[in-house]
Amino acid sequence: QVQLVESGGGLVQAGGSLRLSCAASGRTFSSYTMGWFRQAPGKDREFVAAISWSGSNTYYTDSVKGRFTISRDNANNTVYLQMNALKPEDTAVYYCAARDRPYSRNYYAYDYWGQGTQVTVSS
Repeated sequence: QVQLVESGGGLVQAGGSLRLSCAASGRTFSSYTMGWFRQAPGKDREFVAAISWSGSNTYYTDSVKGRFTISRDNANNTVYLQMNALKPEDTAVYYCAARDRPYSRNYYAYDYWGQGTQVTVSS
């Protein structure tokens, strides 16, 4: 079992930055692929970024490449999403997710989810 708790969301102006954190419980965190997803009102949950268990491989959706960076600290059971150059279209609830298999960008492939943190980008 893995429990995930996100933090770091908030209100920011366009062009600003935020760093999301996801704290995980459980002794096997380092064996999980971790992902970030987001869901805007009236839209489906979409893949944002993922990172392999070792941190050596990272994956991004095209719309955030060059602006967002996913990273992890296995010693502290935490995964991060650094978001720079934020745009109003990045406004959504951001979710952290975990799976004990290799990378997937499909939300239904992830076994564990956090409660989400709101990110609002004003124009």
